[in-house]
Amino acid sequence: MTLAAATNENLASISNTLIYSAMAVYTLAFFAYIAEWLLGSRSKVGRTAAALTAPAAAQGPAVTARKNGGTTVLERPQVVVRSAAGARDVPDGPGAHGGDEQGDMYGRIAISLTVLAFLVELGGVVARAASVERAPWGNMYEFNITFSTVAVGVYLGLLALKKNVRWLGLFLITSVLLDLGLAVTVLYTASDQLVPALHSYWLYIHVSTAIFCGAVFYVGAVATILYLFKDAYENKLATGGKPGKFANSVLDRLPASASLDKFAYRVNAAVFPLWTFTIIAGAIWAGDAWGRYWGWDPKETWSFITWVAYACYLHARATAGWKGRKAAYLALLAFGCWLFNYYGVNIFVSGKHSYAGV
Repeated sequence: MTLAAATNENLASISNTLIYSAMAVYTLAFFAYIAEWLLGSRSKVGRTAAALTAPAAAQGPAVTARKNGGTTVLERPQVVVRSAAGARDVPDGPGAHGGDEQGDMYGRIAISLTVLAFLVELGGVVARAASVERAPWGNMYEFNITFSTVAVGVYLGLLALKKNVRWLGLFLITSVLLDLGLAVTVLYTASDQLVPALHSYWLYIHVSTAIFCGAVFYVGAVATILYLFKDAYENKLATGGKPGKFANSVLDRLPASASLDKFAYRVNAAVFPLWTFTIIAGAIWAGDAWGRYWGWDPKETWSFITWVAYACYLHARATAGWKGRKAAYLALLAFGCWLFNYYGVNIFVSGKHSYAGV
């Protein structure tokens, strides 16, 4: 092995240390998010949603009077169920946007810790790349740590753009910790060089876009799952039901279901063209590496299935007017295809993409 191809074990060790350190900081951020949700007051959106979706019988005896000839007719105002966010497209959050100082304080601490953990994890990814002087996504372990880094980066990027998505933080960081736990235990692979077939500039283009698309699809999937819970909660309120303590303490602080539905749709729609490019780039790379652009390899097949699933979701939203639960189920099915394309195909199915081990 030449010096250029050797693995720098010191940098590889530093990478591992940084990843574990990032997990520790993410854990602190997790507890800060928990404190924000438990100790902060209900958000404006949560309070407004509860009021707007309450049944008419719960609105009290308020009536209005009008003259119908010589008779006075008493009318009860109609209750309009709509998005609590009104005309705003940006969801609200549990702490700062609820006007609660204590919740805002814990929320700011959580964001600060998330930023710190993101930077530490990013350092771990960079150190991993430097240890072998290549892109840090040659196997599932490297893909996982890069994927979780990008997912958190997308979340922080939305916050930097003044999008009020702090409600996403608790659920995102929880799953990021699970993802990293899986990476450092089951999927861990020692730092090593790539097989010759992967030594191509297309590795930087194709895999980097796949990671980014997966991270954005993931953010959309989290919002979709939260939408389903919030929609069920609002429907229960609208029909006079009494949600339990968990629903009142957690779901009531989420943005209105209509806002969550719109957010998920816009996120998925924004990244879908890049996913299309990812598949095209992979086909071009396959032509260079294997002498054919498309051969229905399992990875190629499931990438295409994922594309079709998201295309059906976007088409149904745009033409058939699908909104709400039907569209949400289709979006989760599409993300499930993406997950199987990564985990299922890599672990359980053999093909031309089975070159980097786990």
